[in-house]
This record gives sequence, C-alpha cells and structure tokens, in this order.
Amino acid sequence: MAIYHFSVQVISRADGRSAVAAAAYRSADRLHDERLDRDHDFRAKSSVEHSEIMLPENAPEQWRDRERLWNDVEAFEKRKDAQLAREVEFAIPREMSKADGIELARDFVGQEFVARGMIADLNVHWDIGADDQPKPHAHVMLTMREVNEDGFGPKVRDWNRTELVEQWRERWADHVNARLAELDIDVRIDHRSLEAQGIELEPQDKIGPAAQRMGERGLESERIEDHRAIAQRNGERIIADPRVALDAITHQQATFTTRDLAMFIYRHSDGKDQYDRAMSAVRASPDLIALGKDGHGDDRFTSREMIETEQRLQRASELMAERERHRVDEKDRAAALANAEGRGLVLTGEQRAAFDHVTGERGLSVVVGYAGTGKSAMLGVAREAWERSGFEVRGAALSGIAAEGLENGSGIASRTIASMEHSWAQGRDMLTARDVLVIDEAGMVGTRQMERVLSHAADAGAKVVLVGDPQQLQAIEAGAAFRAINERHGGVEITEVRRQHEEWQRDATRHLATGRTGDAIRAYADHGMVHAAETREQARGDLVERWDRERTDAPDQSRIILTHTNDEVRELNEAARDRMRAAGELGDDVRVKTERGDRAFATGDRIMFLKNERGLEVKNGTLGTVEQVSPEHIAVRTDDGRSIAFDLKDYAHVDHGYAATIHKAQGMTVDRGHPAWIATAPMSV
Repeated sequence: MAIYHFSVQVISRADGRSAVAAAAYRSADRLHDERLDRDHDFRAKSSVEHSEIMLPENAPEQWRDRERLWNDVEAFEKRKDAQLAREVEFAIPREMSKADGIELARDFVGQEFVARGMIADLNVHWDIGADDQPKPHAHVMLTMREVNEDGFGPKVRDWNRTELVEQWRERWADHVNARLAELDIDVRIDHRSLEAQGIELEPQDKIGPAAQRMGERGLESERIEDHRAIAQRNGERIIADPRVALDAITHQQATFTTRDLAMFIYRHSDGKDQYDRAMSAVRASPDLIALGKDGHGDDRFTSREMIETEQRLQRASELMAERERHRVDEKDRAAALANAEGRGLVLTGEQRAAFDHVTGERGLSVVVGYAGTGKSAMLGVAREAWERSGFEVRGAALSGIAAEGLENGSGIASRTIASMEHSWAQGRDMLTARDVLVIDEAGMVGTRQMERVLSHAADAGAKVVLVGDPQQLQAIEAGAAFRAINERHGGVEITEVRRQHEEWQRDATRHLATGRTGDAIRAYADHGMVHAAETREQARGDLVERWDRERTDAPDQSRIILTHTNDEVRELNEAARDRMRAAGELGDDVRVKTERGDRAFATGDRIMFLKNERGLEVKNGTLGTVEQVSPEHIAVRTDDGRSIAFDLKDYAHVDHGYAATIHKAQGMTVDRGHPAWIATAPMSV
C-alpha cells in the first residue's frame, strides 16, 4: 500500500554539512568540493534511477553541471553558519512503474519549486527495503536565493514560510492521488497526521538502509532505538485491538490483499515474534471480512467498519434522493436564466439539462463533466436561482485550491470539507433544511468522508449537489463513493466543451482532459498555434508582439497572457505596459504600495484583484481597467461593467492584469488567452 512521506530540512554549514557532499551522495556521483579541496565519491551507491538539474527561467545554463552549481552555492555563501540548500524528500507510491514514478516527481518539482524560481537537483531512488519490496523516493535539493542571468541574488524569505511547507505537503498528496486515479490504481495517500485521520497508531520516522547500516556501526543508534520502540508499541496496539490495523489499511484502500496486510504489519511491529502475533490477531478478528478472489487470483479482504460505512452512505444517499423538498420556483429559475443571458451566458443543451436537474426538488443531485464544459458557469446560474428561492448555498471541496476554484467560477462561497467538518464538530455552521451544499471534485472524496457529510446533510434535511470529473472517479480515501452514488442514483453528464468555440479546440481540450497531451499539442501545431523561437527572450518578445497586434485588432475582447512563474508575470506585465504606453493608451504613472510591493499604475492600465473581498464584490482573479489612481485610492471599471473604488489602506491585493500565472487564472473567464510555455527547446504557444 502507498505510503505518505514528505519531509523538508535545511542543509546548513553550521551543522558541519557541505552542499557538494550532499549532492554527491544523493546523485551517487563523484564531485570535487572546492571549498574543502576534496572529492566526495559515492559512485558505489546503487538505486539512483533518475538524476537531473532543473533550472528556472533566467538561470545560467552552466548550472546544469551539478558540481559547478553546488560549488558556486558554497562560494557565494560566506557565513560560517550559512544555510546552503533546502532538501525535500518524498515517497513515491511503489504501485507505480519506474517511468510513472519519475514523471510524477518531475512534474511536481517543476510545478512547485522550479516555477517559483528555485533550482532543483532531483534524484529519484528506487531502493529495496528489508521486506524485499521497493521503496521508491525522491531527494530534491533546492537553492535558496533568487536567480538571474548574472547569478545569485538575495535569499527569498517567503520560501521559508511554514505555511508554504504545509501547502507543499498537501499538494504532493493531491498530485499523487490524481495520478493514481488516472492510472486506475486503487490506493491513496493522505498528508494529514495519523491522529487527524483518526488512526490510533504512533507515527514512525523513516529509517533508510544507510541509517540502518550506520546503526549497526553504532551511529544513529538512539534514533533507530526510538523507531523500534514506536514500532513495538504499535505492534502491541494491533495485537490488543486488530481493528486499529484494519481501520488504518482501509483508510487508504477499500479492499486489500494478504500481501498488503503483511507489509502493513511488518512496518508496525518489531521482530518476527511480534509480527507473527499481530498477523494472527488480525486474521482471527471478526472485523476482517473476506471478499473472495480478485481478477489476479489474490484473496481480497475489507473491514466490517468499511462495510458498515458503505451501508450508512447508501442509506443516507437513498434518503436524500427520495426527498422532494428543494424545488426552485419556476419564476426564480426564469429570472436567473434571464440575468445570465443579460451577461452573455446562455445555457443550452447539456448545460440547461444540468441546471434543471440540480434545481429540481430532489435532495441529491449528481453532475459529471470534463473541465471546460461549463459546470462552474451553470452552477453560478443555479446559485442565483437557489438564492432567489430562499436557499442558502454553500460550496466545499477536498482541497483549498479546488474550493477556491469553485468559488471563483460560480460565486458560491466555498471552503474545504475538513474545515466544514471541523466547524460541525464545534457545533457551528450546521446544515439546515434550507441549505444547498455543492461539493466539487466529488470523485476525490473518500467513502468515510462522503458518508459523514451525506449523513449530516440527510439528518438536517439539506440538499447536496455532487460535481465531478469522469477522470476523477477514484477517491483519495478508500472507496469510490462518487462513482457508486452516480451508478445507483443517476445524474446528468456535461460532455460538450464550451470554453473553446472551434470544434478542433474542443477535441484538443478533451485530449488534454484524458491524458492525450501529444494529440492536443499536434492539433494546435496543425492550426498554426505553436510558435518556436531560438531563445526565451525571443519567445517572450514574439508573444508580446502577438498579444499587442491582436489587442489592437479586437479592442473589445478581454485577454490575458498566461505563464508559469511570478517573475515571468512581472516581466510580461512590464512588456505589455510598454506597448500600451507607446500607443498612448496610458496616463501618468502613479506609484502605489500594494501587497506585492510598489507598483506603477496609470489610467487605462489593466488591473487584477488578488483576493476575494465581498464588500467590493471582487474575487481572486477579477480583471478590470483603471479609471482613476492616486497613491491612496484607485477607481476601476471591472470587465463585467461595474465601477468600484477603494482605498489602498483597506485593500491592496492588486497587481497589473496583463499576465497571470496559470494557477492564478483558474476560474478566470476572458475572450482570448495567450499561454507561454517554455520547453527544452524554448517555445511559446
């Protein structure tokens, strides 16, 4: 079964460590340390399956040489207690192939670290554990300073934030689980502590083969003894109450094999005698339910508690599906549809069928559709209809990013399911019969969590709308609750891609949604929408040239340039402003203090709001045009035609709105997007 492990540490000279030595060990290479004038040779070390230096924009190409990179880091850091590098280590699911595991690690490192401006030294190890099972994991050494063509700049203190590490931990779990779902592998990982997951076992530190060997030589003996003591206590807990093991295993996978059970007990026991007693206790437990053989001929099991959870979920979903208490009045539906049409949004075909379905009287509704099919836009119209009929609409999703996307796309105030459940446990924000709860990315919600939410909603008489992607029908926790509910009670599907007007673009979007990236890129290339350049600078210049030309040709259309890093956003914003100023379309610059630092704004500037603010009726990603600006005050005409004004001392979460990161653009609607992709051979698309 998949293991969650994600740790972060700083490699510091104060601890007597060398960045060059650390890099040599992790890459199983020989590197010469210029500061110490010695070689660090670890070429005898095996199990390194992939080794790569990943550079952000503007980093000198010479730093693809590992020895050069880390010697330059050592030379730049003068202090005797200098922090040299940050190391992130994470476990890769052993259920994946080596190729899939390496791709998983590369994608995550690129998105979360390199896109922020860090240089990443990635090494994927495929060790074999004492149980003869693979223990794939990655070591990522990260630089801690800004990087430009001339070398290192100041250290980025923002990268040291505790909340950023927590974000990385959560996003690694999301990243892994999404990929496991795509590969149809029925296991999941969870970034939360065992206590937060409700698992009654003590967490055990990872002890690798190298540490084990050092322990045999008398080194790290205290750490290893602590590890064994925890394993011994966990083994005794399992022997005393086998349900502890069954609950922990079925938290990540609804069913399991004898081998899965053996591996779990091996990790949570100390020595053969305790392992045998723990295995015997679980096998004899009346809470172990045999399910017969699977397609591979292996015996499969589950727990009595999982069976009971699925039964409670079935009862709650059936009760809600049978209730008919939430029908929206026809005049309220008509008014919401009319208002949407007034904004240029016309629900037709599948979208209209979905709207009619979710605003119907049943207490449970299911909507299945790919990204780009207009689910969020439909839900925004449904929200207005529900509110006109006196219902309170709430949104929820498994991750904070998904909750933010739901709120940005539909206007439904949203939060994470964990946050919502925490409030319920405190007796706050309980659902009522006048509530409509919309759960986005429902295919990623596990059986236990889905049961708790639907049982609470059923008891309160609330309506629940489950929205999911057909490619996300597997859940992060054990069980495919969304798929089971959809199969049992039915729902509506939205398959027509609406974000693009051309049929070939819709096909390309479907290719991207189903993992056929090569087919999608070829389609764009065939239609002249892939533009190659010799250098990044040329690619950037060509992109801005096309943006400016198309802006002039179609001045009534809204548009945004999309890229990967905040640094690139700054440069593209400045380049776009230069074009606007050359065309005489900007007034005099006024320096204002924003949450991101000093910015120059002028009348005619494009502006983006970066934080939801109900008082201004703006959301993270709202776009507009500056009408007036002073050092203390800005007036804006938003793209939906509203005039708003605010004092910067009250709200300073703004930036130029010509370019944005792809992450920031989630939920944003514009007429024209200009993505900038940087590939191995620099390219803009």
